[in-house]
Parts: sequence; C-alpha cells; structure tokens
Amino acid sequence: MTRSMRVRRLVAGAAASGLLAGGAALGMSGSAAAAPAPTTVATTVVPSDHGDGHDRHDRCEWKKGHWEKKWVKGHWEKKRVHHDSWHKGHHDKHGKWQNGYWEHDHEYKWVYVPGHWDKVWVKGHWDCHHR
Repeated sequence: MTRSMRVRRLVAGAAASGLLAGGAALGMSGSAAAAPAPTTVATTVVPSDHGDGHDRHDRCEWKKGHWEKKWVKGHWEKKRVHHDSWHKGHHDKHGKWQNGYWEHDHEYKWVYVPGHWDKVWVKGHWDCHHR
C-alpha cells in the first residue's frame, strides 16, 4: 500500500511540474518567439528517511515575536517580604517621653507560588515542521 501511495505522489508531482513547465512555455512563446521551449523537465523525489512510508518535506515559516499565555507550575521562589512594626512610645532614662514610631523592614523569604497562567514573550523564530 505504501508503494502505491509513493507511485501516486510521484505521478502527481510529475504531472504538476509538467503542467507548470507547459504553462511557462506557452507564456514565453507569446512574448518571446525566438526563445527555445524547454525540452525536458526534471523531477526530484526525496526518499523518506523516517522508515514509516510517509514522504515529508520541511516547510518553514517565520513566526514573529508575540505574547503567549503559558502555564507555570507551582514552585518555591525567594521573595522580598515587607514587615511594618509599631514601636510604642516610652519614657527614656532621663524621664523624657519618646513618641512611638513605625519601623519599615524587609527580608527575603522562600514563598510557595501556586500554579498559574503567565504571559511570556516569545521571540521571532523560524518554525519548521512537517505537514
């Protein structure tokens, strides 16, 4: 069955290239009568090297850079954590009243971040895949 598919593809490719060459020859004959028409058309068949009986031809297309949503698994990460603490007013050793104040402090802690969707920038690249 894979042989018959290969033969069909070969025949279809040869017919398509013959039609293209014939159309090009007709187009050229009207504009330049002195130019000789092509006599033979060479068809190249690339054998399948995957061993599964399917002929593959790489087709590449340019994918421009874009934002994409991506699922990020839950993970531990070190984050800056702010602590605000109130220090009450008090009398110092000389009997003078010292007003209370807020102390703003920070430290780094390991915090678990649950899984979430995040937007990431995907740079432009060539996308080559089998069709």
